[in-house]
Amino acid sequence: MSRMLLTGNYAAGKVLALAGEANRGARGCASGAYPITPQTEIIEVLSDTQFTKGRIVPVESEHSAMGVCIGAALAGARAFTASSSNGLAYMTENVFCAGYYRLPIVLIAVNRTLGPPWNIWVDQGDSLTLRDAPWLQFYSDSHQDLVDTILMAFRVAEDHRILLPSIVAMDGFIISHMQMPVEIPDQSQVDRFLPLCDMPHRLRAESPSTIGGLTWPNETEKQRRDIQSAMERVPAVLREAADSFESVFGRRPDEAVVPFDTEGAETVLIASGTMAQTLRGVIRERRKLGEKIGMLRIKMFRPFPRREVLAAIGGAKRIGVIDRNHSPGSGGIFWQEVAATLQPKHEALVQNYIMGIGGGDVRPAALNGVIDDLTRRSSATDPIWKEVAA
Repeated sequence: MSRMLLTGNYAAGKVLALAGEANRGARGCASGAYPITPQTEIIEVLSDTQFTKGRIVPVESEHSAMGVCIGAALAGARAFTASSSNGLAYMTENVFCAGYYRLPIVLIAVNRTLGPPWNIWVDQGDSLTLRDAPWLQFYSDSHQDLVDTILMAFRVAEDHRILLPSIVAMDGFIISHMQMPVEIPDQSQVDRFLPLCDMPHRLRAESPSTIGGLTWPNETEKQRRDIQSAMERVPAVLREAADSFESVFGRRPDEAVVPFDTEGAETVLIASGTMAQTLRGVIRERRKLGEKIGMLRIKMFRPFPRREVLAAIGGAKRIGVIDRNHSPGSGGIFWQEVAATLQPKHEALVQNYIMGIGGGDVRPAALNGVIDDLTRRSSATDPIWKEVAA
């Protein structure tokens, strides 16, 4: 294992390449490649990689990039790609196809605001647009978390109890372009951690079959229920993968929900992505002042980790959900999930705060303002938009 100073994009491309090479003893790997800011460097790193058995396929659009991944996965290869923003939107039809075909593709989503008006900075609206697709979704808060999560995503997605694709998201520019020290595993370690990709329903020349034909309503219903059952198995499979990761790499990756100072907390803040890193520092300082306050970082958004969230919140009286995303006419998307999780079982006040949309800096002063507002509240209101520094 090597400790290196890397951008998040370079680290992501390097680890995708290691994962692809780890399947050289089976059907190899493939990626449909199309650039878009702030994701392009990932494709550049992959294009410079010499695989023993693999191919990076330049295409004319994001739709085609996912199409290549679908074809590769149906042939039994380990498949992966990356995109951002309107590229993800253009890819959407094939994103749903990949999920319904039960193909364990890994997609790196470098979060960037959807346009128009055009904006190249971060919010989570692009990947969360795909929240109803049959994909796992993970949100990274750091360079190291990104590297670890990519490997975990392959391991869980390819498990025969799951067989669903995975999105691994990172904040555009904040992680994608900033350099941070990160431990990049050796090829031998990745080989040990990732079993050879074994697609049980891959296409085979000796027994020809068709994919994507017309089905009757009862067959479609069964397929959707099977996907739901697979989603419900993800938390247990994720924990098993974390055990294996720890045995190979000597450290335990962050799992679905990451609590911080929640024991005995009366107020709990919930965040995801790099905002959680800043929030952790704010919580630490408020704890020094004697305040009973904690936080949760939600790393896995799909399937939504309801049991883990309930357990981590405990008996907190006030919950503040900070969203770097917005569902028009509703509010923050993580807030919707948290509120639905708590509604039947919890009497806590749950307040939504929306901030950092379009890439505004979420600084400690803004988060302290959220905490001050939340601790004064006796009832919740509609989602609150908090101004942040441009």
